[in-house]
Amino acid sequence: MTLFEEIRGDYIRHGRSLTEPAFVSLAIHRWGRWAIHRRNPVARWLANKVYGFFRVFILNITKVWIPPNVQLGKDFHIIHAEGSLSIHPDVVIGDRCGVMHNVTIGTNMRGQAPVIGDDVFIGVNSTVLGPIKIGDRVRIGPNTAVSTDVPSDSVVVGSPAKIYPSLPNLARMKQAGGNG
Repeated sequence: MTLFEEIRGDYIRHGRSLTEPAFVSLAIHRWGRWAIHRRNPVARWLANKVYGFFRVFILNITKVWIPPNVQLGKDFHIIHAEGSLSIHPDVVIGDRCGVMHNVTIGTNMRGQAPVIGDDVFIGVNSTVLGPIKIGDRVRIGPNTAVSTDVPSDSVVVGSPAKIYPSLPNLARMKQAGGNG
């Protein structure tokens, strides 16, 4: 997928508004990620200078910090960019993940960062800290502090986090021939 296809997808997903803070922040992240992967040193230098200028400007307005090293899966969605969002540079986030406002993923400390699976939702005011793995289809509730691995198909709530199995998906059960 090209840079402009990713930005177009972000634009559509975030309400087709050029002034939407979530879209603007993701566009800057996408540009920065594109810039660091330029092979030509002059092009990389120039693209990084443009990224650096806009990053400082946008970060101070949106309070959304997604370094260009962060690996975002396709269809990443910032559901509300009305508060802060901070993601450690080494974080890996899977496809179709949604994040609310006032969320911290990783820390500013050195070391490993979280790896987040596909189809994960992270609620408002939550933190996901440490070298942990969050499985696929996990729902992290609001005000939850997660510092341990979470298996797929789980719901996590509270501080400290308590992990519960999610309810079965009735549509999936019917397809598999189960009762439902």
